[in-house]
Amino acid sequence: MKDIALPWWHPSRHADRRPALLARGRMQAGIRAWFAARDFLEVDPSALQISPGNEAHLHAFSCEAVGNDGLARRMYLHTSPEFAMKKLLAAGERRIFSFAHVWRNRERGARHSPEFTMLEWYRVGEGYDVLMADTLAILRSAGPLRYRDAVCDPALEPERISVAEAFQTHAGVDLLATLEGATTDRDAIAAQAVAAGVRVAQDDLWSDIFSRVLSEKVEPHLGMGRVTILDRYPAAEAALARACADDAREAERFEVYACGVELANGFGELTDPAEQRRRFEAEMDEKARVYGERYPLDEGFLAALALMPEASGIALGFDRLVMLATGAPNIDDVIWAPVG
Repeated sequence: MKDIALPWWHPSRHADRRPALLARGRMQAGIRAWFAARDFLEVDPSALQISPGNEAHLHAFSCEAVGNDGLARRMYLHTSPEFAMKKLLAAGERRIFSFAHVWRNRERGARHSPEFTMLEWYRVGEGYDVLMADTLAILRSAGPLRYRDAVCDPALEPERISVAEAFQTHAGVDLLATLEGATTDRDAIAAQAVAAGVRVAQDDLWSDIFSRVLSEKVEPHLGMGRVTILDRYPAAEAALARACADDAREAERFEVYACGVELANGFGELTDPAEQRRRFEAEMDEKARVYGERYPLDEGFLAALALMPEASGIALGFDRLVMLATGAPNIDDVIWAPVG
């Protein structure tokens, strides 16, 4: 019986964890071979960045970098290698992947570690449907997945459902009726959420209510028995994705779920620098409103977008995949040396 009161480095605790850690290594080697067979290059972006990312509800770790002149400037540990990898696409690379350590503050729990490993990859000139096939192949190589009492067989044909369809099916919420392009109707979604039994506070914005309906009413049904691809996110919830050609209210963003756990987040990438700047500034305005802080924009990244070709990209939580492949109950069980 595992004694979780012991530290991870205690010999008896390590003996319990070691089979999952060895499985982690085998999975990582297999994924590297899978990408190499498809002419991907593995890249290793620096973690220390000017901007950690510009999404309102992602929280970074900051530090001071002291130059040779003795002056300090604020830097950040990235929340994703996305900006650096897209700069590499602008530089001319066409198929790249990375196993990157990333850092996210205010996140700690059974499925969250403040430092974790993200598997991220990009394809130039290929649609985001190809990423769905990639992800399914990787999940199938991991074998049957399980988390707590839930099971998922990636070998089965996946469920592919739009966010709007999932909200209607699982919460009775007509999501598209609350949208006009990227503009949102807070009162419309609030009334429907309350009718669905979801708590709504007076100061909740549309995005807050959307997230609560998703987490309480929709996510518990996703990836049960088979993988779910939750497709076509609202444009208001896809700051780095291009709009769907047939409906500007929706964007080319999808997430992949197994056992109710979100594993991957993919995009048809936005490459319009002016539109990206506008979205980032709106996200940072929201961050300042809610949390009283904002992160700088990476001007190099915005400049690189003007050179970046059309591409699709995706990030997969590698530790979570190992958790589900080994049946581990806690993310720390599959990290060699967890954050103390």
